[in-house]
Amino acid sequence: MNRPQFRLIDVLDSPVIPVIMLKDAADAVPLARALLAGGVRALEVTLRTPAGLEAIRRIAAEVPDALVGAGTVTRPDEMRAVKAAGARFAFSPGWAAELSQAADAEGIEFLPGVMTPSEAMAAANHGHRALKLFPASVAGGVPMLKAMAGPFADLRFCPTGGVDATNVAQYLALPNVFAVGGSWLTPADAMAARDWPRITALAAQAATARG
Repeated sequence: MNRPQFRLIDVLDSPVIPVIMLKDAADAVPLARALLAGGVRALEVTLRTPAGLEAIRRIAAEVPDALVGAGTVTRPDEMRAVKAAGARFAFSPGWAAELSQAADAEGIEFLPGVMTPSEAMAAANHGHRALKLFPASVAGGVPMLKAMAGPFADLRFCPTGGVDATNVAQYLALPNVFAVGGSWLTPADAMAARDWPRITALAAQAATARG
């Protein structure tokens, strides 16, 4: 077992982690700098597009102050690829023991996705204490997290999926939520226009979301 010393939950400067889907890896560095300028340091670049892996590589190499991680990691070979690209952490949309084993082998922090108490128990029994609740709104949202706090008092969650500017404060008010993930910091129209100042402004609002 090669568990990493780095723990995302201990180094977050902002409680909001943007979920980033890039069509063009050339946008990765200016986007990361725009988010960083707004006070958002941890960035989840998803593997949902072909540009994702190269985007991680560029941010890791050219924006060292950012904590770049990978999202939508679903296979062990992707865990190896994102670690090689420079990702500091990895999120998956669901729980799979083989992903946990691959993360241990690579020495990368892994936050598995869970939707049920059974999945949370399985992840916890493999040593995970920080989990992604996904899709949060479908899984029960704030009431679900309140219910999970009793039997899983030692677990902390990053809800993603249906979290936005209208409900982020409700999620962050929960003691078992250490951060939230969302795509509202990088809206499609701003990305298409490469409106980096607007993204910086959205990041600045999100960075103070916990109050």
